[in-house]
Amino acid sequence: MDLKRIIDVAMGREKADLVLKGASVLNVFTEQLEHKDVAICDGMIAGLGRYDGTKEVDVTGKIIVPGFMDAHMHLESTLLTPAEFERGSLPHGTVAVMADPHEIANVAGTEGIDYIMQLCEDLDMHIWFNLPSCVPAAPLEESGETLEADDLRPYYEKSNVLGLAEVMNSVGVTEGDPALLQKIADAKANNRIIDGHAPFLGGKDLCAYTAAGVRSDHECTDKQEAIDKLARGQWIMIREGTAAKNLNALLPLCSPPYCYRSMFCTDDRHPEDLLREGHMDAIIRKAVAQGVSAVHAIQMCTLNTAQYFGLKERGAIAPGYHADIIVLGDFIDFAVEQVYIDGRLVAKDGKVLKNHSAPLPDNKKILHSFHMQPVTSEQLCFGEIKERQRVIGLKRRELLTDEIIIQPTERGRLNNGVDIERDILKAAVFERHHNTGHVGVGFITGYGIKKGAVATSVAHDSHNLIVVGCSDQDIAAAAEAVRAMDGGLVVVEDGKVIEALPLPIAGLMSPLAIEEVDARMKKLKEAAKRLGVSDDIDPFMTLAFVSLPVIPVLRLNGKGLINVNRQEIVEATF
Repeated sequence: MDLKRIIDVAMGREKADLVLKGASVLNVFTEQLEHKDVAICDGMIAGLGRYDGTKEVDVTGKIIVPGFMDAHMHLESTLLTPAEFERGSLPHGTVAVMADPHEIANVAGTEGIDYIMQLCEDLDMHIWFNLPSCVPAAPLEESGETLEADDLRPYYEKSNVLGLAEVMNSVGVTEGDPALLQKIADAKANNRIIDGHAPFLGGKDLCAYTAAGVRSDHECTDKQEAIDKLARGQWIMIREGTAAKNLNALLPLCSPPYCYRSMFCTDDRHPEDLLREGHMDAIIRKAVAQGVSAVHAIQMCTLNTAQYFGLKERGAIAPGYHADIIVLGDFIDFAVEQVYIDGRLVAKDGKVLKNHSAPLPDNKKILHSFHMQPVTSEQLCFGEIKERQRVIGLKRRELLTDEIIIQPTERGRLNNGVDIERDILKAAVFERHHNTGHVGVGFITGYGIKKGAVATSVAHDSHNLIVVGCSDQDIAAAAEAVRAMDGGLVVVEDGKVIEALPLPIAGLMSPLAIEEVDARMKKLKEAAKRLGVSDDIDPFMTLAFVSLPVIPVLRLNGKGLINVNRQEIVEATF
């Protein structure tokens, strides 16, 4: 930046490159609207007042606010390439995301991190990264790779790396696991932020976790839990994504004093939500509709996020700040009319001005990531059905599960444990990274299908192959279809694939355009609905978290049923 020039522009001695004229400007520091011109020079805001510019844009009657930021998300969990995610979110005012690439890192390690960073290089949107702290997520996981502190350390030299991502292994922190503590120590030594992930953590455990330097949490589902964590010095990220929707429960945090230490994040956002509802603008719209101040809602995904991550010249419309700017129609619909990044117009009237989609870089490890033998129904035989059987109980609109004990009926015994009338279905997880042949088999309730099977290679966080179904034959057919196409989503009925979406990028992402991915997802969900999936269950998002052994209570992976609270296998299946 040319200091002399920006000073001359600020003083009015020289014309600005661009002046936005006639709008009301939101001051996120004073929480006031100011009727000022915004003068931009070399991508920075030079001044607010009355200015002349080489180019002037009349935005009379509009509202100018800082660009929105997503405080925590996984690009891979959108099912899209970063370019297609940008095309779906940038027109909604998202100028920056804080991405945790731990999904692709669990599949391909540092090669996966490098690959997704490469895909982001030419985008207009700011993509900042936080390094995966837990690959694998927990000791009982079966991931494709393991990342140690030595693997992460070189990334702190990159300007697009802000810190260490969600430390999911809170027990590892409180019990002083040396490998995990070294990752935290490295982040602190490089003066980087450390994100948390610790549902229900409290008391001395929370004190130890925060004393270690973990400064945020996005797993709160209860107001008091969030306030307790704020009281111990953490920042709270209120998550409202496709899978987990916590805004309603945490609405009190959107008002003073809590709103000044809270942010918004999505964690994940599927194409249908991006296209139909939006991104961060959708969260703001929803919060304001429920009584939250528009100013506070905007602060929570602009200034607060920038301050938390140490981005000192972002998140506000003020002299010396980057010109990441949104032009809104009003504070009711929050319709985004124009988006500027570093003073350049990058989106207008719901469309990006430049499409960054390009051929994928060739990488055998990323594009051919399945290493397992063909699936057969014989792998699913459960043996003798027990008198008392543990079942994973899904909870509506939550990632949490219950541990339910059932007594199998004769009908269930005859069907190898499946009892469709009682909604007791079989679930299986196939290890797919190292050809171990491990298959975890268990039972699940709350999913709802009455026939067929649903399978996906998006299974957080290790992304093994997970299936739920009504018969061993359909489960095997669905799993084999996913294996054969190197990852994806499948719905099977009577042993035949009726809908599918290949995800060849690490078994996580599609190279297709967002509209095509959305269309195929719609068909997949309609097919799952015809099989009987419960109304308030997202058939794929819900299934994706059934194997994650860091969210209570009961989970299933290739090793068997896991009690998350005790971090132990309660039913081994190989």
